Amino acid sequence: MRTEPIIRIEKINKWYDHFQVLTDIDLDVHQGERIVICGPSGSGKSTLIRCINHLEKVQQGTIVVNGIELTGHQRKNVDAVRREVGMVFQQFNLFPHLTVLQNCMLAPMHSKGVDKAEAEATAMKYLKRVRIPEQAAKYPSQLSGGQQQRVAIARALCMNPKVMLFDEPTSALDPEMVKEVLDTMISLAEDGMTMLCVTHEMGFARSVADRVIFMADGRILEEAPPAKFFSKPEHPKLQAFLGQILSSHGHTPTPELA
Repeated sequence: MRTEPIIRIEKINKWYDHFQVLTDIDLDVHQGERIVICGPSGSGKSTLIRCINHLEKVQQGTIVVNGIELTGHQRKNVDAVRREVGMVFQQFNLFPHLTVLQNCMLAPMHSKGVDKAEAEATAMKYLKRVRIPEQAAKYPSQLSGGQQQRVAIARALCMNPKVMLFDEPTSALDPEMVKEVLDTMISLAEDGMTMLCVTHEMGFARSVADRVIFMADGRILEEAPPAKFFSKPEHPKLQAFLGQILSSHGHTPTPELA
């Protein structure tokens, strides 16, 4: 019997003024699951994962993260969830005036009250984990985009999160830098990290995801394990999306999509 999901999303709805960006979203995520969310631009993917740590507020429905209800108005609940959930954005969001090491030490010291020596040891541990400890004394502007994104991943890991959220983590990178970031994410997945990743990297979805979710028009239209998702897509919008994205990356569409 499966345990209580680490993330439980029930019937959430969100509007920007009169535009509904999320409609009746239901999603359970269990500990250790790796979920990839894909879909066309404007489908609500990034908004959905930003709701999981309250960067976006929902007007209806329930979000519970690691037993903590997020959809009330209690600030302490939001703070508690953010300590449990790491987030890596499309833009790296590193502080330019701080070194790589200082960027990684900041949140544990301020949010968790960790002392400087412990924060530094943890930061170096995770900079080694993402294979750039030699960059610790540099400033973000001295690093490549791929290196900056790996620093952003290390910074999130320094909070020892239960869940990692990735919002298009490779889309701002040059093609030759994408692999180094995806390799870092793959090694996290192999360590059993619970992950939700919004991405168009379908190779990553095929090899790493337990489930792939397709969103369009603010709704989840289909979800399945990768083998079924890619070989037997059912929804016409998913078939069209996969046909477009796979052909643009030089892959031959599956027979159902041809």
